Amino acid sequence: MLTESIHQIGAAAKAAARKLAVLSSAQKDKALRIIADLIEEGAERIKSENARDLQQGKEKGLSKALIDRLTLNDQRIKGMADGLRDIANLKDPVGEVLNINRQANGLEIGKVRTPLGVVGIIYESRPNVTVDAAGLCLKSGNAVILRGGSEAINSNLCLADVLRSGLTKAGLPAETVQVISTTDREAVQIMLKMDNYIDIIIPRGGHGLIRAVVENSTIPVIKHDKGVCHTYIHKDAELEMAVEIAFNAKVHRPGVCNAMETLLVHQDIAAKFLPKVGERYQKAGVELRGCERTRAILSSAVAATEDDWYEEYLDLILAVRIVDSFKEAVDHIDQYGSHHSDAIVTTDYQTSRDFLAEVDSAAVYVNASTRFTDGAVFGLGAEIGISTQKLHARGPMGLEELTSVKFIILGNGQIRE
Repeated sequence: MLTESIHQIGAAAKAAARKLAVLSSAQKDKALRIIADLIEEGAERIKSENARDLQQGKEKGLSKALIDRLTLNDQRIKGMADGLRDIANLKDPVGEVLNINRQANGLEIGKVRTPLGVVGIIYESRPNVTVDAAGLCLKSGNAVILRGGSEAINSNLCLADVLRSGLTKAGLPAETVQVISTTDREAVQIMLKMDNYIDIIIPRGGHGLIRAVVENSTIPVIKHDKGVCHTYIHKDAELEMAVEIAFNAKVHRPGVCNAMETLLVHQDIAAKFLPKVGERYQKAGVELRGCERTRAILSSAVAATEDDWYEEYLDLILAVRIVDSFKEAVDHIDQYGSHHSDAIVTTDYQTSRDFLAEVDSAAVYVNASTRFTDGAVFGLGAEIGISTQKLHARGPMGLEELTSVKFIILGNGQIRE
């Protein structure tokens, strides 16, 4: 019964995708704006359903970071609606013609952007993903099947109802957006084998979820893996700037994937920098886990273990290590990082360019907080995820990353001899 019902969802999504692929930009934008209005109008209902999830989450003992990700307040609901309007204002990539060239035989050969088809998204905690993903998939001409975590089931179903109402009101297939309503984990396993219906799987969540999806899917996967993000304070960093960047990267919102998890400090600046930033961290309630040299400067830090350098805390906990050189910092990032977002603070131009060249991450920063790795901030509108792999997309995934290409060949009777 479960397999049959989920396969029906897949078949409906595939049928919807064929209709979406030929919609005009005006039709899609109209639907996005209608849905945005309905989300704002339904804010009280959305908060009521979200409150049920929050209560259940607290009873289950979810961490503060997960509760924060789960929470929908007025500001975040308005943010979801505004995000859809921003997507409506973006250029539609579908149908864009690329690189048409005329061959010697008169054939004109080029490429055109096309939707991927049906996108499957498996995610945890954050109900805003339901809206962001639906909006981006709609604009890029894709149908989407969403499977959120059990902790957000009431919020996700409520948002899906609003989304489908808006699609119907705009005259588009309601099956453009579907949420798997069961919390049975078997549903994920069924979904991962539906390569006859789903064209791409995008998992968003903890390392365990990502690994399980990659190992079990017969469908191509774009990973939104963990964010073990670093900030390296080089020896010639401007001190006050370094303190502000390091503080923001950890404390601004610690429960998200672009928050800093490890702070690397050059030995030549450590004695000046660490007491200043350590005082700020202490006031903010940050637990520091430091190497031996860090603890010699910051007595409040506890001893870091080897596991700490690999850890994505998603909390007010920070690993701190003093390094002897630029090379040691880059080597540390390469060994322990997740290739998500990494930053250097320095006033030296050549050192900054060396960092950009040598650090192999999806987003590499000079003199800025890693907290900026975000589709909206990067001008992509909302994002469907942050890919930490190299194929087919890397970094925040916006509209273009939800398209593929096909060759188009224009002739006037040519045959191959």
